[in-house]
Amino acid sequence: MGKIIGIDLGTTNSCVAVMDGDKARVIENAEGARTTPSIIAYTDNET
Repeated sequence: MGKIIGIDLGTTNSCVAVMDGDKARVIENAEGARTTPSIIAYTDNET
């Protein structure tokens, strides 16, 4: 079986996990946390 990637785009936090065979592993973000705040920003600045 190949790898399966699961993405949870939550309203407060988001999370990504990989299923490899019968083992699931949550991918950590750059800070080492297993969840990342779900946020977007709209600005007038185009740079």
